[in-house]
Order: sequence, then structure tokens, then C-alpha cells
Amino acid sequence: MHIVLRYIIITALFLLFYNLLASAQLYSPCDKKATAETSALFFSMQRLLGAGVLFGHHDDTAYGVNWKFELNGSDVKSVTGSYPAVYGWDLAKIEHDSINDINGVPFKLQKQLVREAYARGGINTFCWHMDNPANGKTAWDTTEHTVKELIPGGVYHDVYVSWLDKAAAYMADMKGPGGEAIPILFRPFHELTGSWFWWGKNTSSADEFKTLWCFTIDYLRKKKKLHNLLIVYSAADFDSEGEFLERYPGDDYVDFVGFDNYCYTNVADYQTKLDNRLTILETIATKHHKVACLPETGYEQIPQADWWTKILLPTLVKHKLSYALAWRNGTASHYFVPYPGQISADDFIKFYNSGKVIFQDRLTPLSVYGKPNSEL
Repeated sequence: MHIVLRYIIITALFLLFYNLLASAQLYSPCDKKATAETSALFFSMQRLLGAGVLFGHHDDTAYGVNWKFELNGSDVKSVTGSYPAVYGWDLAKIEHDSINDINGVPFKLQKQLVREAYARGGINTFCWHMDNPANGKTAWDTTEHTVKELIPGGVYHDVYVSWLDKAAAYMADMKGPGGEAIPILFRPFHELTGSWFWWGKNTSSADEFKTLWCFTIDYLRKKKKLHNLLIVYSAADFDSEGEFLERYPGDDYVDFVGFDNYCYTNVADYQTKLDNRLTILETIATKHHKVACLPETGYEQIPQADWWTKILLPTLVKHKLSYALAWRNGTASHYFVPYPGQISADDFIKFYNSGKVIFQDRLTPLSVYGKPNSEL
């Protein structure tokens, strides 16, 4: 009974705080024709800044450690009792009319899981490890200077447009129970300041990249009439404002600014770099009227038992950050959130109970889309 009462009190106080934040200055989506649900989500995520960091996990309900495609499956929920607030997905392979995405998730199932996340009031975000349109090789193929050949007038422009058509048709078919388009945080060309993808800084000039970005967003909005997309500009390594903004396409084409940052063996170095970059990011977000986020992070296999509360949480809460998403749980040797019995599972529960992060159970009552949600 004490636990139930505590939850009710915490929820009531949180809702009060959330409503007080509603009077703060809010910025509209960069798409002036954004749907009502998409605008409501963007406003809601701004109101939540400072109330808690939304926690996300890639492919959370599709598979995990030692399970795959199970009803109500989720390693996050198995440990904490709640789903994450943000659900990451990948469009990769939709460009080839594949049945499955890059991680083997059937697109039919992926679409169903997106709808389920939306129904419980969760937030869906998509990246796209798009294969190289110039040669059909993977996203990690950097043998050609592809970007300049995809913009209007380029040799492979028509191929690129045909791939955009397939992705647009797929995203347009993601509908809520009332037939409304499900809002999506769309994160194209992620880790764009890196050199490992065909859209990276080593295979294109800043102007070429910005031209491709603007063409892509304009095409999806104006030609394909997708007005349910909130655009995430996601960098990789950077150490200054100028470095982060070198390939920035402009405020009319971005809603969220963020970067991907993983923890490796040097945990102290990860924490220092994450803190420094979040400080820079906050400044950029404020100047450009955008929302700061951490679209990918994590520590593979989480070998440090208290990593969640001693490394990640203290760093996140120092900054005005919307969401932080951990990468996927692919196999018993490749995972980024704990499963029951994993060495950091108890600490992950403390992370969840800290009151400083928001999982699905705290998000659902807020009705971030402006309408009641159907389930937890």
C-alpha cells in the first residue's frame, strides 16, 4: 500500500509540475504544416525539459537478450516494470522492398510495434542506415563520393528519389486509431560529422551535404505530404560550436539537435566528453530555438555495476536534455541495457526510480499527443 500511495503522490506532483511548465515559451515545429499530434508532441517535449530526461531504447519491443518477437517483450520492462518512453527504429532495407529491416525485424511487425508504442503514449524515432544508392553497398561503404551524385542533377538522383518514395509510403501508412498520422522523430544521416557512413564528412563537402539534407526534407514534406515528422540533426564527435554546426542545414530543417556518444573502456573519458558536448549542445539549442537530445548512447555489455547512477545519470541531469536513447540489445554479447540478472540490473532499477528520468509509466498520464492514451 505504501508503494502505491507513494506512486500516486509522485505522479500527482509530477503532473502539477508539468502543467506549470506549460506556460513557458514554446517553439513551433520547423514544418509549418505539422499535424496537430506532431505539434502537440513537440510542445510536450519542450515542457518536459527540466522535469526529467526521457529514456529510450532502440528496437526495445522487437527483441532482446535470448528472446525475439515475443508478445509484450522488453528487456527494459523485464527489469524495471515499465517500457521506455522513447522507442528507436530503423528504416534500413525499406529502400529495397525488403520484408525485414536491417536487424531482421519484419517491417509489418515493426509498424505494429510503432502503433502500440503510440497507443500507450510513447514516442517513436527512426534512423535510416540507408544502403549506398551509388552502388547498392551498405551504409558503411565510403568508397565513392555519393552525396554529390544524389542531389538534383546528380547521376544517382533518380535512384535516391525512388528510395525516398518507398520510405515515405511506409511512414505514411503508420496511422493511429483515428486514422491520424503517428508523429515520428526522423533522424536522417545520423553521425554526420563522422567518417564511417557514405554521407560522412570525408565523402562530401558541407555544402553538398546541406543541399542533400534540405532536398530530402523538402521532398518528404512538399512532394510526399508527410507532416508528421520532427527532424533530428544528430552529429558524432565534435569539440566546438563551429564544428557541430559546420554541416547544419538551417533552422527551417531541424527540430532537435543532438549527437551519438558511446562509452568504451575509458569510462572517465566518456563522462568528460559527454558533459562537455552536452554543454556545447545546450548553447546551440538555445541560440537556434531547438531541443537538445542524446539520440544514441550506451556501454556495451555494461560491465560496471553502478554505471547508470554513477556515470550516466549525474551527467544527464546537469543539462537541459529532452531524451537519451540507449542502443539495442541484439545478442548475449551485444546489448546496451540490462536484462534480468545482468550485473547492472539493480543499478538500472535505481536509475529508473531516481525521479530524474522518465519511462513509459510516467509519460503515459501526460498525454503528450493531446489525447488520452489507451494503455501502459
